[in-house]
Amino acid sequence: MRALSPDGLAIAAKTLRVLTVDAVRQAGIGHVGLPLGCAEIGGLLFGEFLRHDPSDPHWHDRDRFVLSAGHGSMLLYGLLHLSGYAVTSEDIRRFRQLHSTTPGHPEHGMTPGVETTTGPLGQGLGNAVGMALAERVLNNRFGGDLVDHRTWVLASDGDMMEGVASEACSLAGHLGLGRLIVLYDDNRITIDGPTSLSFSEDVGARFAAYGWDVQRADGQRPDELRAAMARALESEARPHLIVCKTTIGFGSPAAGQSKAHGALDGAMVDQTRAALGWTLPPFEVPAEAREVFRANAQRGAELRRAWESRRERILGDKSELRELWQAMYDRALPPDLESLLPDPKAGGATRQASGRVLNALAPRVPGLLGGSADLAGSNSTTLKVGGLIEPGKFEGRNIAYGVREHGMGAIATGMALHRGLRPFVGTFLVFSDYMRPAIRLASLMRQPVTYVFTHDSIFVGEDGPTHQPVEHLAALRAIPGLIVWRPADARETNAAWLAALRHDGPVAFALTRQSVPVLEGPGIEEGTLCGGYVAVAESDPARLELVIAGTGSETSLAVQAARALNEQGRSVRAVSLPSLEVFARQSPAYRASVLPDAARRLIVEAGVELGVAPLLRPGDRFHGMQSFGASAPYEVLAEHFGFTTEAVTRAASELLS
Repeated sequence: MRALSPDGLAIAAKTLRVLTVDAVRQAGIGHVGLPLGCAEIGGLLFGEFLRHDPSDPHWHDRDRFVLSAGHGSMLLYGLLHLSGYAVTSEDIRRFRQLHSTTPGHPEHGMTPGVETTTGPLGQGLGNAVGMALAERVLNNRFGGDLVDHRTWVLASDGDMMEGVASEACSLAGHLGLGRLIVLYDDNRITIDGPTSLSFSEDVGARFAAYGWDVQRADGQRPDELRAAMARALESEARPHLIVCKTTIGFGSPAAGQSKAHGALDGAMVDQTRAALGWTLPPFEVPAEAREVFRANAQRGAELRRAWESRRERILGDKSELRELWQAMYDRALPPDLESLLPDPKAGGATRQASGRVLNALAPRVPGLLGGSADLAGSNSTTLKVGGLIEPGKFEGRNIAYGVREHGMGAIATGMALHRGLRPFVGTFLVFSDYMRPAIRLASLMRQPVTYVFTHDSIFVGEDGPTHQPVEHLAALRAIPGLIVWRPADARETNAAWLAALRHDGPVAFALTRQSVPVLEGPGIEEGTLCGGYVAVAESDPARLELVIAGTGSETSLAVQAARALNEQGRSVRAVSLPSLEVFARQSPAYRASVLPDAARRLIVEAGVELGVAPLLRPGDRFHGMQSFGASAPYEVLAEHFGFTTEAVTRAASELLS
């Protein structure tokens, strides 16, 4: 790589600063502090170190750059603009406006060159750990000629305070992810004032204890920065933290103060431009500023073309390796996927059925890998193919996350964003609360992460209400874009996993701890793929009186109650609803054929009513939880809370009368 001249880097940093204040003034809102303070860091990274090609932002072997401190988005937009990405001057002018490609915080899929959606602090750093882990796993599979890149992060004081970053970085240190390089903007300022109000720890010492290599540099002295970044490239034994001392809002009248975090008023913008010696009109960029980034962009294009040649040569010579590459990077599934599913007759708990599916499919879906937050045995998430990923050893397909649900969720999203892997994670459903921010962002970015949540109801039993989820199904179903599956038995679990792997977005499973009976009858698998179906037909189609609909383990109660009432001369239908989201996507005609408007509904679910509220109409009834659970054997809880065939039959009879 060619070192930038001091004058070149100076004009690049000055241009980045002025673009920031101009864009924020135009928008009337925004964050100028980090871009003003970190302009040299960004200029040096994009102008000298980062392996990237603006003409092909999706090149598989590019370095990844994550702006974890997403509020400083104008720094990233300025760098992308000057480097030659499809981020125009007009895009910069339209910062934070509706339908612009320069939103307030970076959004994956909206702006070329943005690797992940950041803003909630700590999540981006967690994603970056996942990207760095994915790089090591894929490097082990395909070799350094095809997978050989680094993950760079710019993080803030806020990132370092958030627990998700601590969880993820602790695991990164344990695994020795030496191709992860974090530049920490240590400006000692937060919105409320100096970090000393609440934060006095030595971050570098903490990361050294995690097993990271820690350096310190003045973030506004290019020679110190360059030396630290170059040293980080020389060693791959441990992940790297470079603590960069900076001044927030550098160059502005608010420099070093908390008010520099946000927007500057018009007078301050003018003073900042004057202090920087800037006389050009707003948004005008000097040609020499673009030239600073041109050489590194050209180097990236050459590296990308050389990589493409190697890929064609290596994959062209080895058909098996080529098929493996396509299966992993293109997320191609075997055409006979359905025939690989295990025999559902084994029954048991749906968590066990899920584990059988994972192990039946894993040999033929090579990108499938994952793990659990210290509950792999309980979640049935251990893959028999491949061993455990360990420090410095990345040939395995099982990840021991430890008790780190929040970090686990962010890491899994990062692996999916990296591409090449299809990650799954596992824990108890009650702990999905710990993962919710990561699940929300995976849904926002439409990333194919599969969440295996087990112990899905009060039937956890003796562990009591702290471990018994009642509101969690409703909370997960509230997230736009997330598909939630709560299968009733092994047959529905098989079909739900089939649908999950075919879905290009996040999926959550809610699976039982206790055994459930295997449903009988034709069309269950096909009906499951539609999200809902008729499990027991009414005795007299001409006079349907009631539909009893259940999800998960309560479906068998609906089935048994409907059969009992039909034997008594009533005309009652039982419906299974394994996925409300998938069912809602079916045609109105199909939905009406399963849940006709003419019949009243009794919906049975061992959760709160909010979870199925969209299906309830005036006159319908919900049979579920009105409180937290209790500590007792699950059979006792079933009787106590009314989840027995007799209790559901009584509730249906009351509704019929």
